[in-house]
Amino acid sequence: MTFSLRFRAAVVSIVLFAAFLGIWHLATRSTAATTTMTPEYAKLMGLTATQGKSAMPGPLDVGAKLWEHLKQPFYDKGPNDKGLGIQLGYSIGRVGLGYLLAVLVAIPLGFLIGMSPLISKALDPFIQVLKPISPLAWMPLALYTIKDSSISAIFVIFICSVWPMLLNTSFGVAAVRKEWINVARTLEVGTIRRAFTVILPAAAPTILTGMRISIGIAWLVIVAAEMLVGGTGIGYFVWNEWNNLSITNVIIAILLIGIVGMLLDQILARFTRMVTFPE
Repeated sequence: MTFSLRFRAAVVSIVLFAAFLGIWHLATRSTAATTTMTPEYAKLMGLTATQGKSAMPGPLDVGAKLWEHLKQPFYDKGPNDKGLGIQLGYSIGRVGLGYLLAVLVAIPLGFLIGMSPLISKALDPFIQVLKPISPLAWMPLALYTIKDSSISAIFVIFICSVWPMLLNTSFGVAAVRKEWINVARTLEVGTIRRAFTVILPAAAPTILTGMRISIGIAWLVIVAAEMLVGGTGIGYFVWNEWNNLSITNVIIAILLIGIVGMLLDQILARFTRMVTFPE
């Protein structure tokens, strides 16, 4: 019996994950009582000193804490104590809004740059200067001018999302085969209709690739942005839990950030496969 490549890859992934959990558990388990202490002093020193327990939580500790969060993901007990569902909701909302604004700007402008060599050369110096600037470098200016931390974070997401989409769109539009455009011109297809019926379908895989890169960058940047602006969001949650020295919650947040980032990437990857066509 032969198994498919996907099945064998899944088995290897499960084995690797189990091995990782095993090594993690062995590395953080309690060894033995390191010294004899009075009960009062032992209570003061904690498990690290009394049982040789690692300060790093093990997988069982993280799993138990994660289950507590999953049972009540949307509780709200004040500014610094909200459920993980609420924190992730704020972060996803900011990323979604900033990303949508970037789509509305980058796709039409990329089309214009790709279809017009004159506009391409005229805008190229501005793009080359603005593109390398770190999105977080805009944060002080955004906070000063916008005077709203949440909108400033959305602005940073917009800035970091716009460049990959803009460049991929302009490249995809400019790379459409000239034969197809010439045939459309021969059939007297107008510019707008040519853009939607010939250029857009041909450039769609490249455009979606740029959108996929942008969503990955946006999700990376939102964590750092929320650490700076504070208030709400998964980035703020990580920073707040670090200040509380809750490494278990920090690990859980890192795990959820990775899972959400993977889901966002897979959604756009599916869209990319839907518009990809063999020539």
